Amino acid sequence: MLKKIERSALFLAEQHELFSCPKCRHEMIQQEKSLICVNGHRFDLSKKGTLYFLDHQIKTDYDNQMFTPRGRMIRSGMYQPVIEKITQLIQTGNLLDIGCGEGSFLQQITQLKKNPVTIGFDIAKEGIYLASNQPIEAFWCVADLTNLPFADQSFDTILNIFSPSHYREFKRVLKPGGCVIKVVPQTGYLQELRAIYHPDGKAYSNEAVIQRFSEEMTIDQRERVTYEFEIPAENRLDLLEMSPLEWQVPAEVKANLAQDPLRKITIDVEILKGY
Repeated sequence: MLKKIERSALFLAEQHELFSCPKCRHEMIQQEKSLICVNGHRFDLSKKGTLYFLDHQIKTDYDNQMFTPRGRMIRSGMYQPVIEKITQLIQTGNLLDIGCGEGSFLQQITQLKKNPVTIGFDIAKEGIYLASNQPIEAFWCVADLTNLPFADQSFDTILNIFSPSHYREFKRVLKPGGCVIKVVPQTGYLQELRAIYHPDGKAYSNEAVIQRFSEEMTIDQRERVTYEFEIPAENRLDLLEMSPLEWQVPAEVKANLAQDPLRKITIDVEILKGY
């Protein structure tokens, strides 16, 4: 059986035209276990078969302590209705997941729909290293949302699930007739957890994010998905650590909730498809 780095080298040999150099925007070619542009900028595969496209290492607040429980929650079925809706909207062809984290959304999506080429990237190296363990045919890389290392008009579908957007870059790498699928938390999202962690917080809203999407893209479809998820007993503590909600929450509050964790949680999201 091929090692991860060997599988990724084969992918680059077949798909190097999807990439462009993030430093000079020239096309890239595959040489053994690297991508190289005509100006000599070189990006080497890691032992895990991932590519690192950043000029320097970026420290983020997203780490294994968040990515690991997040992955378990996704695999528990917490987002299954959302995943099924997303899968129905994905177009056949090359698929790019922007801000893929540890890759669990892509893993769930590819169980329902296979695409010829699937690439996931995130700015957090820890998430990409975990994603490389997903049992799916996908290529993973660390990159900057504002300077995508991909060639113009390369992707048929861009996924943007709970992640920031950069529409100029989205439009650059999107094929004619391609689409962007963006998933945005709505007002009721994780409301039970928010009520405990931030009882005095202001009303939660992402209307500005949705408005920005509508200004930048032509909305083809828009659907709000709301339901209550019964959390499996083995995942109830995972819920407490799977999102930035728990950052800066007093330790006493988290400890009390861990003693009597939530049994149900509300999922309330807006799914937008635009071109």
